Amino acid sequence: MSTKTVSNRNDPVIEHRDQLVAPMAAGEKPAERWRIGTEHEKFVYCRKDRHAPSYEEPGGIRDLLDSLTEYGWEPIEEGGKVIALKGSDGAVSLEPAGQLELSGAPLENLHQTCAETGRHLKQVKAIGEKTGKGFLGMGLWPDKTRDELPIMPKGRYAIMLRHMPRVGSMGLDMMLRTCTIQVNLDYSSEADMVKKFRVGLALQPLATALFANSPFLEGKPNGYLSYRSHIWSDTDPARTGMLPFVFEDGFGYERYADYMLDVPMYFVYRDGKYIDAAGYSFRDFLKGELSVLPGEKPRISDWEDHMSTAFPEVRLKSFLEMRGADGGPWNRICALPAFWVGLLYDQSALDAAWDEVKDWTMEEREALRNAVPKLGLKAPIAGGKTLQDIAGRILDISSSGLAARARLDSSGNNETGFLDPLREVVASGKTPAEVLLDKYHGAWSGDLDRIYDDMSF
Repeated sequence: MSTKTVSNRNDPVIEHRDQLVAPMAAGEKPAERWRIGTEHEKFVYCRKDRHAPSYEEPGGIRDLLDSLTEYGWEPIEEGGKVIALKGSDGAVSLEPAGQLELSGAPLENLHQTCAETGRHLKQVKAIGEKTGKGFLGMGLWPDKTRDELPIMPKGRYAIMLRHMPRVGSMGLDMMLRTCTIQVNLDYSSEADMVKKFRVGLALQPLATALFANSPFLEGKPNGYLSYRSHIWSDTDPARTGMLPFVFEDGFGYERYADYMLDVPMYFVYRDGKYIDAAGYSFRDFLKGELSVLPGEKPRISDWEDHMSTAFPEVRLKSFLEMRGADGGPWNRICALPAFWVGLLYDQSALDAAWDEVKDWTMEEREALRNAVPKLGLKAPIAGGKTLQDIAGRILDISSSGLAARARLDSSGNNETGFLDPLREVVASGKTPAEVLLDKYHGAWSGDLDRIYDDMSF
């Protein structure tokens, strides 16, 4: 989630509707300027007893962030406390219960992305060795209750923690117990954005299945392959989901702006502090009628902040965010951006991917989204088939897109090799979650502590 570093006081006040569309339109770039921004989260635990460390405890999250400054990261403070870091590889930030996130820099190719990921993981592992910390690559805490988890000292999280139980039964689980891998991608025009958005939404359940990695909850199997994805089904219906309007005629920046205006607010940021506006209307804010800031109208950065508080399966800001994947180990961090770059950054691949899904009805798309958390690749799709039946074909399309990009490393390899972990999933027909369940019921003999050896960085 976003980390604020500056106040909004001096930004232009929003006076015209065009200003609401401007951030999205400003994201348009020619293809040669398209970049790849990869975000990945991991759980932090103490190796001695595997508890989730608090911010303040000796060797805890604060000390971990302080130690990372040895590698050139610069601290970002809120209320006098370091809550994030910035550097040449992007930003390191904290999710609500201390999950550690790298929001990577915008990079030209997947070789750079994987090198960035490798640098980050090498750094945190070195710090972990010194501080007695381990890092778990999963989509869900496999053994922790909510009450066992700490809360990080970030103002927006306090507001969200109060608001979440009002609007859904699992919002606190989303905040405290989940991790994800995401990729942020560019578009050249409004029409290009629309097509990428539609392909991204339609195929997001496939990404969820391929990366499903959250089959345990509080020490035992939970009945799902991606419980993280299931959690989103009852987090906050006003700001989540498959966005049916994206597939309607006439969809574009204006329609997305209307959607965001209908998403209830969380906060307004002023003078280094978060003002609780949870549940209030941005439309009232535009009229100067927001009760927590009477008479004040929003500024451009207020709108940009607000755009970061919707959590659909694909999100639009000044780029598109693919949001459907569980957290996982190093090779799957690299595989997620490879999957989407291959599908969306080559026109022939994008066209072929759209041909695969363009005839699906909204009801079929919703049914697939709802089935995937439990069934993974066995989830049914239109025509009496399953995701398993099209997964190999979609990977072939992605691979062709990566090959066409012809971005080579120093050894002359293109980017297609980053899809290999996903090809293994499709070849076996087993999601990562099913592999873990087989181990739990087999070699581990029901001892879930073994997961720390298997899935730690």
